[in-house]
Amino acid sequence: MKVGTDGTLLGAWAHGGNHILDVGTGTGLIALMMAQRFPEAVVTGVDIDADACLQARENAMASPFKVSVIHADVAEMDGSFDCIVSNPPYFNNSLKCPDDQRSKARHTSILGYSKLMQHAYRLLTDNGELSLIVPSEGKSLMESEASLQGLFKVRDYAVRTTPSKPPRRYLLAFRKHRVENVEYAEVVLHDAPNVRSAWYHELTKDFYL
Repeated sequence: MKVGTDGTLLGAWAHGGNHILDVGTGTGLIALMMAQRFPEAVVTGVDIDADACLQARENAMASPFKVSVIHADVAEMDGSFDCIVSNPPYFNNSLKCPDDQRSKARHTSILGYSKLMQHAYRLLTDNGELSLIVPSEGKSLMESEASLQGLFKVRDYAVRTTPSKPPRRYLLAFRKHRVENVEYAEVVLHDAPNVRSAWYHELTKDFYL
């Protein structure tokens, strides 16, 4: 899977911590971005796909950042993390891609929202935070599954591609304890074709040459 907008957004937006876990790390993009932003953190990426883990390890070795990559199902993970990030599969009821790797990366049959929330709750510290990016059509389901597992939304960013288009994706963050005021925002990626907005530029400026 190539570097995409979703992974870049999440890696630049998520709050960090001392122990960071990237669930479904893929190429390791988000894990590497978190390691760049939080150089003192212990960053771990986990993925069920062996080839993805191999590529993530190669990318980590070619970078100046320290990231450990584990080939495992998140259900097999243990430990405590004060930051969990995930760009989960986003096609819930559509035809699967004939390429098995792409299908694993893109479809919720491998990492369903319920399973993600269940194990995020188990692995999060008491004050830890789970940060995700989901398509607009998956937002309600993700919030429902979070609520069922005892997680409360603390940040909710609606992301528009351009000012005239409806939000296509949402950046969401959850914790184990309810907050008095959820942080809501509506942001735009491009003010015009190929012209990044001030918000998007400021968020991602450390990751572009």
